[in-house]
Amino acid sequence: MNTVQLSVSTTSHTELKDITAEVRKIVSESDVSSGICHVYVPHTTAGVTINEDADPSVRSDIIMILDRLVPWEGGYSHAEGNSAAHVKASLMGASAMIPVERGDLLLGRWQGIYFCDFDGPRNRKVLVKVLEG
Repeated sequence: MNTVQLSVSTTSHTELKDITAEVRKIVSESDVSSGICHVYVPHTTAGVTINEDADPSVRSDIIMILDRLVPWEGGYSHAEGNSAAHVKASLMGASAMIPVERGDLLLGRWQGIYFCDFDGPRNRKVLVKVLEG
């Protein structure tokens, strides 16, 4: 299967956006019954994570803790002024791999896939590849 590009628009400076449904649709349309779904974010100030999707306060808690750990104003030397976004993206990571069985993501009951933007609002992309195996 070819790599599929998702377009993701964020509306806040920092946002964790649920992309589970879009990724699940790509898996469903891939005709892969058993394999791996690779989700990759080709940006240096954004990332991807898997976490609880039942309670939206989990997303706001993650943002709150990341802001405490890596404050926007921190005396950084990066000239663009968005060093905190780069550090947060590194902490989250640029990719996630999810097993696929019976043509669907093998996420846990409460899990969702989140695009994490730390330098928004912006229009971004997420690359998804479903591999048979």
